[in-house]
Amino acid sequence: MSLQIFRTKLLKPDDHSGTGLHRCLSAWDLAFLGIGAIIGTGIFVLTGIAAATMSGPAVILSFVIAGLACAFAALAYAELSAAIGGCGSAYGYSYVAFGELFAWIIGWDLLLEYGISVAAVANGWSGYFNNALTAIGLPLPEMLTKAPKLGGLINLPASAIILLLMGLLIIGVKHSARTNNAMVFIKLITITVFIAVAVFNVNPANWSPFMPYGWFDTLPDGKTTGVLAGASLVFFAYVGFDAVSTAAEEAKNPQRDLPFGIVVSLVFCTIVYILVSGLLTGVVPYTDLNVSSPVAHALSLIGINWASALIATGVIAGLTTVMLVLYYALTRIIFAMSRDGLLSPFFSELNPKTQTPVRVIVLCGIIMSLVAGFMPLGDLAELVNIGTLAAFVLVCLGVLILRIVKPDMPRPFRAPFHPLFPILGMLSCGGLMAFLPALTWLRFILWLTLGLIIYFAYSMRHSKLAKSA
Repeated sequence: MSLQIFRTKLLKPDDHSGTGLHRCLSAWDLAFLGIGAIIGTGIFVLTGIAAATMSGPAVILSFVIAGLACAFAALAYAELSAAIGGCGSAYGYSYVAFGELFAWIIGWDLLLEYGISVAAVANGWSGYFNNALTAIGLPLPEMLTKAPKLGGLINLPASAIILLLMGLLIIGVKHSARTNNAMVFIKLITITVFIAVAVFNVNPANWSPFMPYGWFDTLPDGKTTGVLAGASLVFFAYVGFDAVSTAAEEAKNPQRDLPFGIVVSLVFCTIVYILVSGLLTGVVPYTDLNVSSPVAHALSLIGINWASALIATGVIAGLTTVMLVLYYALTRIIFAMSRDGLLSPFFSELNPKTQTPVRVIVLCGIIMSLVAGFMPLGDLAELVNIGTLAAFVLVCLGVLILRIVKPDMPRPFRAPFHPLFPILGMLSCGGLMAFLPALTWLRFILWLTLGLIIYFAYSMRHSKLAKSA
């Protein structure tokens, strides 16, 4: 059994050329997928919360630290996505580098990351959407905007938006990409308007004290504060660039275009985050930003209501693209795991007309719609973060191991400054995991334990790799 669970796959990008998925995405489609996934909850929601409760104006440093950790991981992703390919992202790379058991663990981890992310973002989307309806005099009854635990019946907008995205993904990836590109354009206009307005309303006195909570501290109630704690929270803002790698089998030229899409989207979004967080804390005191819509709220506080309304519109578009891309990535990872035999073959059937895994899309949509509608997901950003950081650590380790054990493997893109950058990626992502609360670690360990039970009960015996031995 020990040999079986650590057996590795031998993969080349060309191995996935006949899988049935439609190769239709360009390099810029992939970059916009990344931007669509990254610019959302982080910039429109978490920036204010992190500034008010953890970092103060030094939230800029929190974004820089989280961005650096992601940059090292992104270069590792770029190398492995070009060399190995496949729509399984870190799951597929772990299968090649570490073997089946580690691949299952990271795949199970990614299911948590993407599934909870979509449901959590849907809750944020619902709040903005209902605010927009209220502004035009058509508010929804309160019982239809809250989960039962919060005194409502169902969070209907959160549930409904996931079902709408389900329909869009069923139609096909090219239509989904076009919709994503249009909404990315809307939210980039929104951010441009904020920057243009805010830059003329900065009060430098708001940046003092710059680091009111210091670098890191643990409060008596177990909560963490400081720049490093802020970095571990705003890391959620960067979740999504790794979703680009799940489009490997639908990219026109994956070896060239995947590294482009991953690196360009991350660099662009990091610059935007630093600009917006700096201006946000310069326009109003950081203590005023602990609200669900800090960007729109800040503009309202300085009396620019027309821009505040525009920002709210952009947020709705922005959060929609985040859900769309993360939902897409989730379905492709399940498809890849099913194709390898680690999940039921039921999930790897493609619809011949749309060339999409419709069964997976529908099942994921229904489950996430129910979770978003009936569960309040206020503190799950940290649970998503720990899963993502664990994946990033393994991807960086995968680059190190494959450079040693498979030095002659074709690498269309090579991460620079090897082995320094992969090592820094492991250390920085591992460090951010250490700054997360103990309760988050407990939930993560329970999820992985459940995954191991499923692996030894089903996946190990049904693995195609084990059967072919």
